[in-house]
Amino acid sequence: MIVITTPTGSIGRQVLDTLLEGDEPIRVIARDPSRLPERVRERADVIAGSHTDRDVAMKAFEGADRVFWVVPPDHSTTDVEAYYLDSTRPACEAIEAHGVRQVVAVSTMGVGIEKNAGHLSAARATDELIADTGVAYRALRPPTFMENLLRQIDPIRNQGMFFLPQPADRVLALVATRDIAAKAAELLHDHSWTGYEGVPVISPDAITPDDMATIMSEVLERPVRLQSILPEAHRQNMLGRGASEASAQGLADMATAQNNGAYDEEQRTARPGPTGFRQWCEEVLKPAVLG
Repeated sequence: MIVITTPTGSIGRQVLDTLLEGDEPIRVIARDPSRLPERVRERADVIAGSHTDRDVAMKAFEGADRVFWVVPPDHSTTDVEAYYLDSTRPACEAIEAHGVRQVVAVSTMGVGIEKNAGHLSAARATDELIADTGVAYRALRPPTFMENLLRQIDPIRNQGMFFLPQPADRVLALVATRDIAAKAAELLHDHSWTGYEGVPVISPDAITPDDMATIMSEVLERPVRLQSILPEAHRQNMLGRGASEASAQGLADMATAQNNGAYDEEQRTARPGPTGFRQWCEEVLKPAVLG
């Protein structure tokens, strides 16, 4: 039995789609089962509730030998690391109680991020919490999601502009969520691995934000330019969009860590996934902008 958390999320949904093509038993945890496609409700065992709730996790993990774990985003939290850890402790208790054998989770790429790197540090602390249960654990370590640009469809479409808290000429590590999901599904199909290991997942690109603007302009056939902002301006923007002070500061600290080279070592050494930025722009960004 494989348990999938966040089955309607950007990554969890793609993991689930792949696993449903096989014949292994699937169980999903969903706050609102009505949001699940009919084929999921027909094929999978559905547990209603939050996967961060102890009783729900205990029920869902019973009889399971593999789990796909994601900490759901919450930009209203007053303590980023405490939120990540408190969300994951019920899962850890259920993992130990039911003898789950393998866990695959979405974590983060980065070296030297154990402290003072905002959401990156919180994700790394979560890795240690899960690993301490003794379960075989693979922490997927992606960098910046290409899909983050979908939050900027309006300025891209209407102003020919996108915003990033990175310098225009700094190589930025990227990944498409489809490649994260594919790696997760691959690991969940594999019964053989043991121990704890971080698994970087990254695109084949080595491009700067200015390069991204050039590619977007070519694919969209209209001028698109980057507006680089400082991490502090990014913090202020997030506050203006309703994020808590803690979450906004965590995102600013994360951007600072990225700009200071947190991703560089793994970007140089990681085995890249298949989806490049130009391909993603053609297949995902362009339809979204034109739509």
